[in-house]
Amino acid sequence: MKIPLVDLAWQQREIADEVREGFDRLMESGQFVLGEEVEHFEVEYADFCGVEHCVGVANGTDALELGLRALDIGLGDEVILPTNTFVASALAVVRSGATPVLVDCDPSGSGMDTSEVAARIGERTRAVMAVDLFGELANQNEIEPLAEEAGIALVEDAAQAQGARRAGRAAGAFGALAGTSFYPGKNLGAYGDAGAVTTRSSELAGRLRRLRNYGSERKYEHPEIGFNSRLDALQAVVLRAKLRRLDSWNDARRRAAQYYDAMLGEVAGVELPPGRRDASHVWHIYAVRVSPRDRVLEELQAAGVGVGIHYPTPIHLLGGFAYLGHRAGEFPRAETAAATMISLPLFPGIQAAQQERVVELLAAAVAGEGS
Repeated sequence: MKIPLVDLAWQQREIADEVREGFDRLMESGQFVLGEEVEHFEVEYADFCGVEHCVGVANGTDALELGLRALDIGLGDEVILPTNTFVASALAVVRSGATPVLVDCDPSGSGMDTSEVAARIGERTRAVMAVDLFGELANQNEIEPLAEEAGIALVEDAAQAQGARRAGRAAGAFGALAGTSFYPGKNLGAYGDAGAVTTRSSELAGRLRRLRNYGSERKYEHPEIGFNSRLDALQAVVLRAKLRRLDSWNDARRRAAQYYDAMLGEVAGVELPPGRRDASHVWHIYAVRVSPRDRVLEELQAAGVGVGIHYPTPIHLLGGFAYLGHRAGEFPRAETAAATMISLPLFPGIQAAQQERVVELLAAAVAGEGS
């Protein structure tokens, strides 16, 4: 039994008819760049997040970069963000011209260490980027007051938590603005690269619409330098179909996570993922901790289980960020997480028998029975 980490074919079967109708509609209209499909999706996703504006862009990295640029963050500025995140978070800061200031994760291994955030705020700090990691909202309830007191912006990286909610607020509704990715494997995934920025600010939304479109609101008028980063209309069709199902698909993810919890709770040598076991978590990734991780990973992959690592190297140890001057051991919690975490298959449509097989093989590998 081969078990994928993510089964995108299952999602395609669920929405195939609706997407086909949408593509036919689009072919008739000829509006392939921006147009009505993109506008409809932007309205629908903004409403889903509980904000006034959504601006569709080409991908999640652009969403964060353009968001920072819309806030006039650039050369000479600093942005605080966690070192345990996907590289795109840090790349967006660098591409805006600012300098990433990295902090370790909190003792649970998920959100940023708030005390480190407070300690790193300085004269050049313009924003703190809170990353919603693995499907759970970041600890914005602690970071937001810090940002407000310091007079800096809170930027949410909501790429891994579409549909997550806490105290009536949804992923994409925190801070000055939020960038998200609709990469195919996300909870809300397109058929290729796509992204969006969500915000309550009409002023920021207007600037973002210019920045994504060559710095222009009207053809051949370019009052500022912009980019070509527009959400494809074909992707908007796909996203609209999936958005209608996102809440139910997130519920399926929660049920699958609960089943893993129940089966793995008594397995020696397996540490369950940190985080809330309630409706606020949408389980983009179900990452357990094991040791020795690499051997367990290899055994599961050899048995046909599509396990992965999110993420094997923290930002501060990536070669592209060596110029920041960090060294191994500087962020011990993030480094421990990177050395021990393994992501198990979890997606809407996963079968109980598949999960049971994953747990059986994982328990044997951790116990050394497969070596």
